[in-house]
Amino acid sequence: MRLLLAVSVVLTLAVLAGEASALELDARGKLFGVGTALPEESLQRQISGTPAYDYAADLRLMFNQEVERFSFDLHYDLIVNGGDSFAYLTNPGVTLDQSSTSDRFRLMDLTWTVDSGEKYQIVQRLDRLAAQYRGETWGFIVGRQAVTWGSGIVFQPMDLISPFAPTTVDTEFKNGDDMLVVDKLFGDGSDLQFVGVARRDLEGDVTTDVASAALKWRKFLGGVEFEVFGAKHYEDQVYGGAVRIPVGGALLRTDVVATRLSGGDWRVSGVVNADISFDLGERPTYVFAEYYHNDFGVHTLPASVLLLPEPLTERLARGEVFNLMRDYLAVGGSIQWHPLWTQTLTVIGNLNDGSGVLQTALSYVPSDQATLEAGITWSIGHAGEEFGGIPLLGVDATTGGAFQGFLRWVYYF
Repeated sequence: MRLLLAVSVVLTLAVLAGEASALELDARGKLFGVGTALPEESLQRQISGTPAYDYAADLRLMFNQEVERFSFDLHYDLIVNGGDSFAYLTNPGVTLDQSSTSDRFRLMDLTWTVDSGEKYQIVQRLDRLAAQYRGETWGFIVGRQAVTWGSGIVFQPMDLISPFAPTTVDTEFKNGDDMLVVDKLFGDGSDLQFVGVARRDLEGDVTTDVASAALKWRKFLGGVEFEVFGAKHYEDQVYGGAVRIPVGGALLRTDVVATRLSGGDWRVSGVVNADISFDLGERPTYVFAEYYHNDFGVHTLPASVLLLPEPLTERLARGEVFNLMRDYLAVGGSIQWHPLWTQTLTVIGNLNDGSGVLQTALSYVPSDQATLEAGITWSIGHAGEEFGGIPLLGVDATTGGAFQGFLRWVYYF
C-alpha cells in the first residue's frame, strides 16, 4: 500500500505537470551469483560447510518525465536475494552486491517483503522517488535520490551517504536516501551544494540526532579544482576538502576528512590517489594507485570484532566504513583486450598487518544492452589478520578470509 501510494503521487505530479512531455521508461535486469570457498577457521564453514553458493537477482524499472525545467524520477526494484550465506547471516539488510533490502532507518518506508524463507527473500522497493528543478543558476532535488562526494577510487572517506564498499562489483546504482539537495552556481564559476538527509533512529523516530546536513563549495583555479565542506552528520561534526590537480596526462587527487566526535575527540581520515589512461600496444589501458588512512581503525586487531572501538563499529554498522585497521594501499586498473572484452584488476593491501585482497574480472559487452562479467575475489592472509580471517569472541573461529568466484549478467530492455 505504501509503495502504491508513492508511485501514484509521483506519476500524478508528472501527468499534472503537462501532457506535452514524454514519459520515458527504461528497464534493467541483473543476475548475480557467487561461489565461496571458506577457510578452515571460518565459523560459517563449521556451521554449514563449504563451498557456499549465493545469488541475487533484480529487475529495475526506471521512469523519468521532464517538463520544462522540472523532472520526475521513479525507480522500482524487485529483488530476489538468497543462498547459503543469506541463511547464515540472517538477512543483513543488503544483497550480495550491496543493494538495500530494508528502509528501517530511512525517512520513508518504501520497501516491503513479498515472500521469504530460510534461504531466500523477495522484496519490492522504490530506490528513487524524487522531483528535480534546474534553473539557470540554481536547482533542487527533493525525495529519494543518491548523491556522491569525494574523489576516492577504491576508498571513499568524503562520501558520507551510502558509499560503495571497496570490492562492490556493481556500482551503477547507488542506494537512494531521502534527502533535499540544493545547488547554486555563481558567476565566477564556483558552486555551492547543500545536502540534507532525514533518518529514523532505533525506535523509529525522526530526530536530528541521526540526520545529516552538509554544505560543500567547489571552485576551479586555473586547472586545479578545490572543494571544502562542513557537515553535521548524526551527532558528529565533519569538515574536509578535496584538491584535484592534473599532472601531465595523469590526475592527482586528495580528500581529507576531519571528524569531531560528540565526545570531543578528533579523527582525520583521507585518501591520495593518481590515475592515468594510455594505449598499451594499441589496447586502451587505465592504471591507478591510492593510499587510504582510516583514523577510526585500530593498529592491531583485538581478540574479537566485538572489542573494536565504538566509533568504528558505529560506522561499520551504518555502512560508511568497511575496513578495521588504519593504512591501506590499493593499485589496479583495466585493459581492453578486444573491443568486446575488458579486464579489471584491483589489489588492496593492509599496510598494518600485511594481509590483502585481489579482485579481477573479465567483462564481455556484445552490445549496449548486455554485459556478462566473470571474476574472482581472493582474500590473502592468515587467520587473525583482517583479510585472512577476523577472530570471533568466545569461539575458536573467524569470519572472512574466503575465496570467491562470481558471475554477473546485466541486460537493458
